[in-house]
Amino acid sequence: MVKEVMMTLREAMEKRHMVRKYKDEVIPQDVVKALEERIQECNQKYSLYFFLKTEDGAAFAELIDKLITKNAKNYIVLAGDEKEGVEERVGYASADIMLYAQTLGLNTWWVGASFNKEAVAKLSPEHPVYGVISIGYGETQGTPHASKEDFEVCSYEGTVPDWFKEGVEYALMAPTAYNRQSFYLKGKGNEVQFTYKEGEFQGIDSGLVKYHFEAAAGKENFHWV
Repeated sequence: MVKEVMMTLREAMEKRHMVRKYKDEVIPQDVVKALEERIQECNQKYSLYFFLKTEDGAAFAELIDKLITKNAKNYIVLAGDEKEGVEERVGYASADIMLYAQTLGLNTWWVGASFNKEAVAKLSPEHPVYGVISIGYGETQGTPHASKEDFEVCSYEGTVPDWFKEGVEYALMAPTAYNRQSFYLKGKGNEVQFTYKEGEFQGIDSGLVKYHFEAAAGKENFHWV
């Protein structure tokens, strides 16, 4: 039976950092099965086509040669449709899977550009690929990324409730492309407005950040406007 590391979702968000170098260690079949089940749950919930590849170095062969990554031979292909909003769904589901992986004792790296796109595209001929998640047992647990201050990414009209403060705190822990953190959260009462600077990976970053905000703030405390 797979054993999850005892941690809350908040603890998973706190502990999960980008890890590019992994131990030369095979992911046990029970852990693979648990991951695949979670991936299928996300696929059904968000209308996506993610799948896991294990013991396959095709996605990162060039980076391994350049010593940028090490033993990156397990990854999740982030395939989806081409409908409106797909990139945000990809980002949101990615956050769920990466944090679940953290509870299984695994480490991850969300990759939007630095992988062999041609090789990975051949694995998903019917659906476009929006990125991959490298996954495995890290040589280290990674380190927290540089982060903006909370006042740079949010404002609230009136007395700021704890749920909003906590949502912003954990939103800043979300991985974003090039660590830009180009989002802004504006609150009033139980309404929260989310905006993200237009650009590459805007939709995916939005999904990643929104997941973290919701997980900490509590969906029952607010709604998006």
